[in-house]
Amino acid sequence: MSKHRIDRISEEVKREISEIIRQELKDPRIAMMSSVVAAEVTPDLRFAKVHISVLGTDEEKQATLKGLNSAAGYIRKELGNRINLRYTPEINFVLDKSIEHGAHIMKLLHDVKQQDGGENR
Repeated sequence: MSKHRIDRISEEVKREISEIIRQELKDPRIAMMSSVVAAEVTPDLRFAKVHISVLGTDEEKQATLKGLNSAAGYIRKELGNRINLRYTPEINFVLDKSIEHGAHIMKLLHDVKQQDGGENR
């Protein structure tokens, strides 16, 4: 299967899972400030690794991950209803810290800029 088709399927899986989480899941463990960052579908369409970003404490992140993993069967069923594929991929949720890491880098750069600005005066 071509890389381009896998990328398109991954994007569609990402979009649909994001919509399912936002609109249909009512689990109180899932944080309101959570988003689907990326989805990686294997070439055989059997598995999908879904990267989730959660803004909050470590406890909120772990609770969100537990809530999503417990709802993985429901999400997979809904995904199968929405996307017409031969196989509906088995979903594995993974915490993604890239947004958090980027915010930390921006803060560090801002602090360095503030310190540098104070020394130039």
